[in-house]
Amino acid sequence: MTQASYPPARTGLFATLPPAAVEALLDIGVEHEFHAGDVLVHDGDRSTHVLLLLSGYTKVTATSANGGLVLLAIRVAGEFVGELAGLDGLPRSATVTAAGTVRARVIPQPVFQDFLAGYPAAALEVSRSVAAKLRVATRRRVDLSGYEVPVRVARVLAGLVAAHGVFDQGGWEIRPSLSQPELAALVGAAEPTVHKALRALREQNVVDTRYRRIRVVDLAALRAAATAADG
Repeated sequence: MTQASYPPARTGLFATLPPAAVEALLDIGVEHEFHAGDVLVHDGDRSTHVLLLLSGYTKVTATSANGGLVLLAIRVAGEFVGELAGLDGLPRSATVTAAGTVRARVIPQPVFQDFLAGYPAAALEVSRSVAAKLRVATRRRVDLSGYEVPVRVARVLAGLVAAHGVFDQGGWEIRPSLSQPELAALVGAAEPTVHKALRALREQNVVDTRYRRIRVVDLAALRAAATAADG
């Protein structure tokens, strides 16, 4: 058996699939280690392999119409990246880059599709995962068009805490670390405007910001700020 030599984090598919399906999933493809800045897949590539993240964080980015880099999402252990090309064979729609050391299983498209055919529970979970990602993308579009920047910043931070927050020393640290340009890309606003919103949250003792580090120290207040325009 070529299974990973360490237990994967109980997140994503590792937490939702039956044990037999997880064992089978960890036995397909080849394990690779990537380091910070390594690109796992390139936007526009015709490759069709799928990667199952075993540990670490990746950032999903795309290039905007004006040539800027847009951070679309963060993916963590227990998630597939590149699964759209693995399903439909079309060119990659985004670039996935390691944000630190990442271990992943690289799975050829035919092997991936055979696995889904053999494990209906896994196929259903992949479908649910793709649907969830589409819902998040739709929600972001609504937020970008319907809220002012301070509310959008609060909503993005609250979402990042829910998905990737690690509680430590009285606050929620967002991992992986994000630069302010990356946060601005998620919010969909100019960096100075996002910096101003962050400064306001910091002055209200809602967040603590340092170089490439955001810690939420008052989650209730952040959630209140995120819903300030709703009612």
